[in-house]
Amino acid sequence: MKPNAIILAAGMSSRFAPLSYERPKGLLKVRGEILIERQIRQLQEAGITDITLVVGYMKEQFFYLEDKFHVEIVVNNDYYRFNNTSSLMCVIDKIDETYICSSDNYFEENVFLDLPTFAYYSAQYAEGQTDEYCLAYDRDDVITGVSVGGKDSWYMIGHVYFNHDFSQSFCTILKDEYEHVAECRENLWEDLYRRHLDVLKMKIKRYPNQLIHEFDSLDELREFDPRYIDNTDSSILRNICSVLQCRQADIQNIQAIKQGLTNTSFYFCCAIDNKQYVYRHPGIGTSDYINRQSEFFSMQYARELGLDDTFIYMDEHAGWKISHYLDGCHSLDYHNNNEVDEALRMMRVLHEAQIPSQYDFGLWHKTVEFIAKIRNKGRTDFADFDDLYANMNRLQHLTQADGFALRLCHCDCYDPNFLIDKYGKMYLIDWEYSGNDDPGTDLGTFICCSDYTEEQADEIIQRYLQHAPSDIEWRHFYAYTALAAYYWYVWAIYQTTIGNNVGDYLYLWYKMAKCYFKKAITLYY
Repeated sequence: MKPNAIILAAGMSSRFAPLSYERPKGLLKVRGEILIERQIRQLQEAGITDITLVVGYMKEQFFYLEDKFHVEIVVNNDYYRFNNTSSLMCVIDKIDETYICSSDNYFEENVFLDLPTFAYYSAQYAEGQTDEYCLAYDRDDVITGVSVGGKDSWYMIGHVYFNHDFSQSFCTILKDEYEHVAECRENLWEDLYRRHLDVLKMKIKRYPNQLIHEFDSLDELREFDPRYIDNTDSSILRNICSVLQCRQADIQNIQAIKQGLTNTSFYFCCAIDNKQYVYRHPGIGTSDYINRQSEFFSMQYARELGLDDTFIYMDEHAGWKISHYLDGCHSLDYHNNNEVDEALRMMRVLHEAQIPSQYDFGLWHKTVEFIAKIRNKGRTDFADFDDLYANMNRLQHLTQADGFALRLCHCDCYDPNFLIDKYGKMYLIDWEYSGNDDPGTDLGTFICCSDYTEEQADEIIQRYLQHAPSDIEWRHFYAYTALAAYYWYVWAIYQTTIGNNVGDYLYLWYKMAKCYFKKAITLYY
């Protein structure tokens, strides 16, 4: 009886910037063949016809394979928030005598021709230091240890084979841990295997080096397939070349940037001038709530005002952007007085410029829009949501009589967006939320994203104003700290519905909204 095969193809391959921003890694054409198609053909040549693809990220691009190769498609709807254990859970009933494969592997020879008799993980040898999962094993080649990183070691790469006994034990453990152990969903299935080596017996299967290939970066792919040196079929790289007047071969050392809650970005070196740049790629769904024309307008003025001269070019319709990379920079420290004073000065420069923009941000309007989105997704049905909304609605009406004129605002003034370079110069970056609004939106966001006590927040308000606040100013900036916190709170709930993890901010903003509502409302009566 021939085994079946499961090919995991749901992941985003975020490290493989920028090609993975446009198509799943498994659909790259390497040496004239699409990676996943080559692997399917090799499986079928070995007589393995029961093949299941688990897809998620850009899943529609894989659907053609069902008719072309008569494979089964299974969609993992949790691909964006959980790791590959979620993909195996989607097909757990198919795991028996089974090859577990990755869609982005390239096998120089057909590794599926020999019918295995034991569970194994394929491995190649690394001379010197490596960051891969390295294997220890006994005299019978049974794997006894797996460590992340090692030296002069056999390491996991490529396909795996589960036999019947291994599959029964593995699936029992996976079902239990997936339901009861939170880290199971966040980790690779290999991490679950590492935790249960005493029960899950698997052997090492050695392969010659350069028989199995995994490409973790465009530079690695270029070494293997020279076609990618100057022709990647990537519109992103064509965009960069058109702006910097370079060839695709000049774009080197690409590294994904993990920071950022809504967009994907990478930095790279241009060989022509040996300078580093950042390419910002708009995140999926951001067009629903970000006005790229407004961002483009604001960034031009930010450059003129000396707030952000890293900006080079932005496509105001598609949303992609190229900036200078700030090497050795760090984010603002909320407790560094010099840095905080400079950040507050930059806010004042922006607000006092009184720049007339045709684009409004509208903090409360945006808040209501996000509430509608999360109501549609059933994420507002909890105890105090309606009461909190009613309080905030009441508060924003009260602020209208305070007499503060609208100004061009950044609307996302928190520590990661204030960068200090190695020479001490500060930049206010990321203008995608910018537009006309109350200056309290910027100051309120600055406070509600911090760990400031109420007393420290009072000091920040005074340092921003550079005078003792009037009663109206106190209540107004308290109110906008509450309103900004509430906006980011409902924004964060929305982000979780589309798979973005906002970490501890969700609870922070909830607490800040309630705290500063109480402080403000008492001053309005």
